[in-house]
Amino acid sequence: MLNKLETERLILRPWKETDAESLYEYAKDPAVGPVAGWPVHTSVENSREIIRTVFAAPETYAVCLKEDNRAIGCVAITIGAKSNMNLSETEGEIGYWIGVPFWGLGLIPEAVRELMRHGFEELNLKKLWCGYFEGNIKSKRVQEKCGFIYHHTNEDMHWALMDDIRTEHVTCITKEEWDLGIKNS
Repeated sequence: MLNKLETERLILRPWKETDAESLYEYAKDPAVGPVAGWPVHTSVENSREIIRTVFAAPETYAVCLKEDNRAIGCVAITIGAKSNMNLSETEGEIGYWIGVPFWGLGLIPEAVRELMRHGFEELNLKKLWCGYFEGNIKSKRVQEKCGFIYHHTNEDMHWALMDDIRTEHVTCITKEEWDLGIKNS
């Protein structure tokens, strides 16, 4: 069972099928999914199916404001071989998105920092990875704000979820780098 994680403004909790309407409200916006590598949601039922299949994965959290506990985005750590990056079992890949009305408020960096803490302190991961597609400046900024460091670029890669060719920039941070950053902040 997933933990519920909390930050100053957010609750990160397991997804529930009752979140389908809220999920659809934000995931149907073409400004959200495609730049992050997934298709826009086509209906509340489509969103409910995503909750049942994709968002039921371990360490996948609904991002909710404390004031109403309504799902407005998603953060996840995918560990080891289940990730898109062929990682060892002591490494995880963080992914995230948030609905357009909540862009620019610092909510996703806040959620990602808590997921990093959880990954390093509670899951005992040694390294966390992140990626963003060419042109997704908002995602790049989240990674910079959270201390991720550029590692490499994958050019001309086929992205199956969207059936297109993309360039992905990959960043990472080790437990040691994170520890130093926490002590120096």
